[in-house]
Amino acid sequence: MCNRGELKNEVALDARKFGSVLAVVLAIVVLIGASSNNAFAQSLNWEGQTGVFVTPLAYSVSTGNAPLSIPVVSYHYLNAGPVLGAFHQLSITAGAFNRIEFGYTGSIHQSGDTVGLSTLWSREFNTFHGKVNLLRERRGGLPALSAGFVVRTQVRNVGGAIQGKDTHNQDFYVVATKTITRIRKLPLVFNAGFKATNASLLGIAGNAPGYYGRGFGAAGFAFKGPGRSTILLGSEVLQEPRSIQGLPGAVIPTTITYAVRIVPSGALPIHGWGVETPKLTLDFGVAQAAGNIMHGVDLQARHQFAFGISYGF
Repeated sequence: MCNRGELKNEVALDARKFGSVLAVVLAIVVLIGASSNNAFAQSLNWEGQTGVFVTPLAYSVSTGNAPLSIPVVSYHYLNAGPVLGAFHQLSITAGAFNRIEFGYTGSIHQSGDTVGLSTLWSREFNTFHGKVNLLRERRGGLPALSAGFVVRTQVRNVGGAIQGKDTHNQDFYVVATKTITRIRKLPLVFNAGFKATNASLLGIAGNAPGYYGRGFGAAGFAFKGPGRSTILLGSEVLQEPRSIQGLPGAVIPTTITYAVRIVPSGALPIHGWGVETPKLTLDFGVAQAAGNIMHGVDLQARHQFAFGISYGF
């Protein structure tokens, strides 16, 4: 198992690799002034948060003039390959006072078929999340800023499967998001955040040996599609704890996704989010999760197809 010095070196190396990208995104988020509206709102991510595919945004589920929203529901699917198998996520999320969101996601797992490895992923688990908007996005000014948490329970992946018991892990994060409409008919969205987590691959690979500070970010742009549709193209980076609890010597790389979001009903941000509030959004993506994590162990999950659908009532 990695000693404390080796883990510190791993953290420093990962931070240097990610730091320059995150710094650029943060600089853009904070310094660019433009009129803005929420380009990604009402669409839930993998864990049920208002977000892109695997990262949260600083926006929350809108409640309109009511104190509480009608829930938004979503389904996500990830073909994680012959080792990890397939994952199905069912989420329900509600908003309060246009500043708070909270919800639940149930993860359903279909086992892989790789002898000697697939048994490390053995059951479903639960995800609970909450988010509070601390600073609303201002026209021509600062980005939206939020803080939130994610709690995963009954996790029996990798370390939990080896020990034959359920485990749990958590994330605590802050995130800033800015939508920029300075370029005519080409709204841009930038997102950057930092979290403390003891989860490995959002719980898919079980737990990390302890809590680690990790960064994440996303960038995307929107344009009008056929008819009244809007198409959003984006990419995310999600820094992972490099070690897995119960699997000494394994190294998990940074997760990268490439995503396409289709909003059939329109809602291009330059029209104003209040003019065309989408009920249905469709997400398609490719995730680079993990390949050779240690000698003789290839998770074969480096270019995996993912799909998501969200609906707000």
